[in-house]
Amino acid sequence: MDASRIDRYVGGKWDDEIVPQLVEYIRIPNKSPMFDADWVAHGYMEDAVKLMEAWARAQSIPGMVVEVVRLEGRTPLIFIEIPAAHGGSNDDCVLLYGHLDKQPEMTGWDDDLGPWKPVLRGDKLYGRGGADDGYAIFGSLAAILALQEQQVPHARCVVLIEACEESGSYDLPAYVDHLAERIGQPSLVVCLDSGCGNYDQLWCTTSLRGLAGGNLTVKVLDEGVHSGDASGIVPSSFRLLRQLLSRIEDEKTGRILLEGLFAEIPAERLAQAKRAAEVLDTAIYDKFPMVPGLVPMNDDLTELVLNRTWRPALSVTGVGGIPPLDSAGNVLRPHTAVKLSLRLPPTVDGKRAGELLQAELLRDPPNGAQVTLALEKAATGWNAPAMSPWLEKAIDAASREFYGQPAMYMGEGGSIPFMGMLGEKFPGAQFMITGVLGPHSNAHGPNEFLHIPMGKKVTASVARVIAEHHHASQRGETSGSAVAADSGTRHGDHGCC
Repeated sequence: MDASRIDRYVGGKWDDEIVPQLVEYIRIPNKSPMFDADWVAHGYMEDAVKLMEAWARAQSIPGMVVEVVRLEGRTPLIFIEIPAAHGGSNDDCVLLYGHLDKQPEMTGWDDDLGPWKPVLRGDKLYGRGGADDGYAIFGSLAAILALQEQQVPHARCVVLIEACEESGSYDLPAYVDHLAERIGQPSLVVCLDSGCGNYDQLWCTTSLRGLAGGNLTVKVLDEGVHSGDASGIVPSSFRLLRQLLSRIEDEKTGRILLEGLFAEIPAERLAQAKRAAEVLDTAIYDKFPMVPGLVPMNDDLTELVLNRTWRPALSVTGVGGIPPLDSAGNVLRPHTAVKLSLRLPPTVDGKRAGELLQAELLRDPPNGAQVTLALEKAATGWNAPAMSPWLEKAIDAASREFYGQPAMYMGEGGSIPFMGMLGEKFPGAQFMITGVLGPHSNAHGPNEFLHIPMGKKVTASVARVIAEHHHASQRGETSGSAVAADSGTRHGDHGCC
């Protein structure tokens, strides 16, 4: 394989076709079903599917089958099957994954930017969903096209693009079961929905945190009353809610207080965290738009990496029962509600974590208040199986060829439900989990952008790894022998990123 030729082909494909397609994709407000209950009636998901389907069908890949699969009552799924080419094997399979649904708008976008307003500024394409994860279908097919342009052998490839990942991938298990015979037994899974520590080298994800969360409500009154009349007699729902949160989180340090939510960190992951801290240095926290004077939660960089990847952490991501400042009267409010997002270590069982959360928050309600916790998510994370030597060499070679730097490995703080499910269904598969979500790219937040050069290099790297997969298959190195007994939990319920 001529790496420089791959690089040129992929770069041209991105400039001529992929970026213009992503510009149109960003315009579509195809929010995930959790954030748009009327997604069918609105038709935006269908618009995004049609855009990607049309582009895929226009690609010159012999024997390719492009199909939009629709199970009743579920979001659609784009299924693409590409036969082996130039001496590759149809008995082996590479599975490439991405999603096309998006997070909601979020406030705080710069005046000249917006979630559904594509803006090209230098090497960055701003707008919701380009990096998370609209580019995945384009990058996957471009990598295969780059190999076929050189007549490089590759195994049969299957591309799955789902439409409810940001809602927890609840439809995906049904599709994987429905398509099981057509998918076969992949020995390599490529996921393009993850992050990168910098834009200077190829980053692969070794673990993903799980997630437990839902809506915690504390109710003290049936209706609001005059605060001057009731305060001092009726307990404040906000104060009682603070008490409850202090049961699960130390308000001074942020440390989670439920010991059942912690897990032993494997030695290999500790070493990877230390190496990542050395390479990234202060970029570990500099990438976040922190206000002047704010300091991170620890001055040990390795500990910050581990906090983000292998330790539980609580965020309050929404509030209910509280009026905005400009319409807040002198009223003691009847209730306060918050949406809890509790990130879990990769090997902690999500269902059990949800049960622990409920037990702690619902016991002995303070002052006899009405306390409810409606769990929305209970997702187990994922810890990658031991990496085969062929894959480790291929990933590092790709990074050196297209970035001029060695590859890096690090866990991610978010969740990708598909990984746990695939790890369970295909225990012999190897995983290349990578992505373009690097410093300041701000997925899910305002001013989200896709770093276009990173997208090109990730695409070229995937082509390199798929080519090496063929050679490893010829040598009998992709038959599942690399599954390690100590590789950690590779299963999970389904939660969202």
